[in-house]
Amino acid sequence: MNYADAVAKAYSLLTDRFTVFVFDRRNELPAEYSVQEMARDTAAAFRVLGLEQVCLFGASQGGMIAMEIAAEAPELVSRLIIGSSSACITDEQYQAVGRWVQLAEAGNAGDLYLAFGEAVWPREVFEQSRNLLAESSKNVTEENLRRFVVLAEGLKDFDAREKLRKIACPVLVIGSADDRVLGADASGEIAKLLKDHTDVELYMYDGYGHAAYDTAPDYKERILRFLAQE
Repeated sequence: MNYADAVAKAYSLLTDRFTVFVFDRRNELPAEYSVQEMARDTAAAFRVLGLEQVCLFGASQGGMIAMEIAAEAPELVSRLIIGSSSACITDEQYQAVGRWVQLAEAGNAGDLYLAFGEAVWPREVFEQSRNLLAESSKNVTEENLRRFVVLAEGLKDFDAREKLRKIACPVLVIGSADDRVLGADASGEIAKLLKDHTDVELYMYDGYGHAAYDTAPDYKERILRFLAQE
């Protein structure tokens, strides 16, 4: 199963009621590429495809991109789901990402994959996947590592806290109490910043790590329930 098939399978629950589009960052990356620029490019792709009033889901850095789109182009978004994300990247939050960047810049794909997996997944999932991660890292190219560095460094100085007041659509914020990348408080802070401006729900997992969007068995059902609300 390739990556596209895996994504399609993961979100198959939604396809009976929704047409699902999956967006990645642009193919040709500039030397520096901020989250704000990623959001502008994604919004531009929405417009080219004729998409508006979409139900938008983004996790981790994708959640930051989704917040930016919902704030700066509210006509494009009818409902917003933000998973394992943060409204502002602090120095402390960037520490884990910074370590990954150092490994990528050193060309150490094996240790990068293991450090990433250990940070984002629960311990038992990481241990089960350790050998697969080590094997997968052997296929990583210099271009893959360069791309990773550009995207990771795009998190620097990200701060959408003031912009969140511009979001008008209903929002579901999903976090994890054991998020070892952005911390347990990041999702709650997003919900707190939104509560005076829009209809917002907060749900916190415990035991599924930063990547709860991949590891929590009812994650997609939770998204579907929120999207099906009138």
